[in-house]
Amino acid sequence: MNAYVFPGQGAQFSGMGLDLYENSELAKTLFHKANEILGFEITKIMFEGTKEELQQTKVTQPAIFLHSVILSKVMGASFNPDMVAGHSLGEFSALVANGVLEFEDALRLVSKRALAMQKACELKPSTMAAVLGLEDAVVEEGCAVIDGIVVPANYNCPGQLVISGEIPAIEKACEYMKEKGAKRALVLPVGGAFHSPLMEPAREELAAAIEDTVFNTPKCPIYQNVPTTAVTDANEIKKNLIAQLTAPVKWTQSVQHMIADGATVFTEIGPGKVLQGLVKKIERSVETASAAV
Repeated sequence: MNAYVFPGQGAQFSGMGLDLYENSELAKTLFHKANEILGFEITKIMFEGTKEELQQTKVTQPAIFLHSVILSKVMGASFNPDMVAGHSLGEFSALVANGVLEFEDALRLVSKRALAMQKACELKPSTMAAVLGLEDAVVEEGCAVIDGIVVPANYNCPGQLVISGEIPAIEKACEYMKEKGAKRALVLPVGGAFHSPLMEPAREELAAAIEDTVFNTPKCPIYQNVPTTAVTDANEIKKNLIAQLTAPVKWTQSVQHMIADGATVFTEIGPGKVLQGLVKKIERSVETASAAV
């Protein structure tokens, strides 16, 4: 069975999507529509922007979404998923790919999500850190005993868990993880504590927008970050998408459930190859590929 997976924040690069724009009239139309919806020329930043410009929250999330979704649409009949999943932001791309959200509605939600997360980041100094080489249970235990807000945020693959929270709590947690034998525990260059309780203001803001958006019945199951199992009910998808902002991204568990349900090929749609690497670390025997047109 074919599983299609969609990357999240951090996969952006200058020049992303330019080949699609130059070689497909459909892509060109969708990129122009995106500029209108967002109210600025995101194409200019995607195609020729600097690393710093691409890292602006209002740009990063829509840019990755656009690259992924437009690529899936340009693939035409060759895009035929049996199941989909997205890492954090990538869940929105997956929901367009399996027919739950319309392109325009999803782009508006992604833009709102990015701006709401940025606002939440500005309310309290916070960050994230990657912990490598420890069992998940040890990291979870560490987060539980540290004073302040610090929680598991991204279960990326066995031995790679990202934590999220207040800056002093993250710093203490990194020391704790090193003492427990972590190969590395390093603070990441991000603007805030994504997938933690500190994103509650953003979750409330996004919830209102999601409730006002039409969600269709999916063409194939989506394995969402929160439940990690196959979801096909539109209302449940909505609920999980709202919960995602303050809950951890359980990527390891999602991939394991997809494999248990028959996935043999994982095709990454969007910039980079990060998810292919994570899938291989979760289960070496499955086939991985990058989408091509």
